[in-house]
Parts: sequence; C-alpha cells; structure tokens
Amino acid sequence: MDANLSQAEEALTFEQVMAQVGEDYEQTQKELKEIEVLIRQSSAEVEKLAQRNAQIANKLRQMEANLDTVPRQDIKEIYSAAQEAQMRLFMMRGQVEQLQGKQQYLERHANMLRQVLDAAGQAHPGGDGAASSREGIGGEGSSIVRIVNAQENERQRLARQMHDGPAQSLTNLILQAEICERLFDTDPVRARTELGNLKDAVTNTFQKVREFIFDLRPMMLDDLGLNPTLKRYVQDFESKSGLACNLVITGKEQRLPPHAEVTVFRVIQGLLNNVREHANATHVEITLDLSPDGLKATVEDDGSGFDVAEAMAAARQRKTMGLITMIEQVEMLGGEIQFDSNIGRGTKVQLTLPI
Repeated sequence: MDANLSQAEEALTFEQVMAQVGEDYEQTQKELKEIEVLIRQSSAEVEKLAQRNAQIANKLRQMEANLDTVPRQDIKEIYSAAQEAQMRLFMMRGQVEQLQGKQQYLERHANMLRQVLDAAGQAHPGGDGAASSREGIGGEGSSIVRIVNAQENERQRLARQMHDGPAQSLTNLILQAEICERLFDTDPVRARTELGNLKDAVTNTFQKVREFIFDLRPMMLDDLGLNPTLKRYVQDFESKSGLACNLVITGKEQRLPPHAEVTVFRVIQGLLNNVREHANATHVEITLDLSPDGLKATVEDDGSGFDVAEAMAAARQRKTMGLITMIEQVEMLGGEIQFDSNIGRGTKVQLTLPI
C-alpha cells in the first residue's frame, strides 16, 4: 500500500513538472511572437535613423569645408545633432542585436522544451525516464542551467567591457565638448584645435563601439553570411592578437540556416579566443569547407597544447560554457566536434556539420 502511494505521489510530481514545462513552452512561444514584432519595429527605426545620420554627416562635411564662414552657434548645433544622431543609431542597433540574440536563445529554449515534452510522452511516469527528465529539467548539470549561468557571466563581462570602453570614452567626449564650448568665446583659435581633437576622439569612440557591437553579434552575419563574416573576424583577430592567422575557405559558397551559421561562427570565435588566451601560439590555421553534404571546419595552432581528458573533466566540474557547451551546441545540430591535442604539440579542433 505504501509503495503504491509513493509511486502515485511520484507520478503526480512528474505530471506537475511536465505541466510547468508545457506552460513554459507556451510562454516562450508567446515571447517569440512579441520579439518578432519588436525586431521589425526596431529595424524600421534603425533604417530611419541611418538615413538621418547620413543627412547630418553630409551637413557636417559641408560645414567643415566652410568652417571659417559658419557661425559658432551653428557649429555647436550641427556637432550636437551629429553626436545625438550617432548615439541614437548605436543604441537602436544595439537594441536590435539584443532582441535578435534573445530571439535565438528563446528558439533554442523552445526547441529544448519541445524535446523534453516529446520525450516525456514516451517515458513511463514512475520509471527511470521520469527521474531522468526531472534531473534534466532542474539538475545543476542540465544544459538549461548551464546556459542561464553562462548568460549571466556573459552579461557581467559585457557590462565591465562597456564600462571600461565606450562608456569611459563617452565621458571623455562630454568633457572635451565642454572645453570647446568655453573656448568659443575666449579663444576661438584654440577652440578650433580642441574641436579637431574632439572629432578625432569621436571617430575613435565610434570605431570602438563598432568593434564592441561586432563582438556582441556581427550584423553582417545576418546580411552577408558566414564566409564574409569569418574573413572579417579573422582579420581583426590577427591585427589585435598579433597571431599569424591563415584562413582558407573552399567549396561552393552558400547560405546556411541562421542557427547553423551562428553556431559555427561562435564555435570558431571561442576556439580562437582560447588560442589567444591559453595556447601561447604563434600561428593559427583556420579552414572551412562547404560541400553539398555538409560543412567541415578546422582550427589548428602551434601552441603549447593541453590534456583533452583533463580539460573536459575540469570543464564539467566548473559547469562553464566552454568546451562542453561547444560540443553540445554542435551535437544539437547533428554535428560533431573533435579535439586533438597533447601538451607540447599544439591543438587541432575539427568540426563537422550536416547541411
């Protein structure tokens, strides 16, 4: 009697968990529809702001060509309008990027919940399948928990990077603008010099923000696809890291599903970051081959190498979004990723993905 009661209570708990998963799935689908509307609206606003920014930039060029004849008040107004237009455009583009990132996360989350619901429909409520489902949903080692924890860590990293980079630069721009404003009435010659310095500072800040947005999520990945985005990223990575990089792309150029392009790009990005931070390498070879049957990518360095089994065990213990999550992301798409490395002889990572 007690055993039957215990099984009934366990079955009821399983049903409750599955009901919560179902509600979460429905809520996720609702949020996806809302985000789709917001992305359309925000993208339309970005187009309008980009047009306005181009118009103001044209006025700015005309003013600079006739700087001696333009009244000081007009100079101040045009520069203020240019800064405001650029900042609004940056903010809106950043908002679109964040929405697209959240959309992709929710799509993966919804897919995972759908798989849980499908698997639960085939498992006996009181058997091992139920225990496995409950562990997969709420256990500390589950993919969902690791993804959430990793997102929070990434938000902290981005917040620090934003504070130390663009935010600090914008603070300096405000101070420079105030100096120019005070000098216009007392020393116009020096004011013009400071205005030139301010223009250079704005240009540098603009470049930093563009790099920040590209690292957050390159918009050209959506517009142009994986190949051009990867070429641009490898060039930037080489110039910033000082590592000699060689990228070879073979096969027929073609667009992949967006989630596949994002996964391949993020995995290669993560592997290159690992090389820069840990490998002590001097050269990296990146290859990408696209065939009608599938995609094959390889990242190979001449660095110090590592013990693969030990690194995997450490990654599982720390529950980070490193090597283990790369494997999970690729396997969710039906692909495979293999790590070949030994201490003292470099590392070779090969990724295969069906198309």
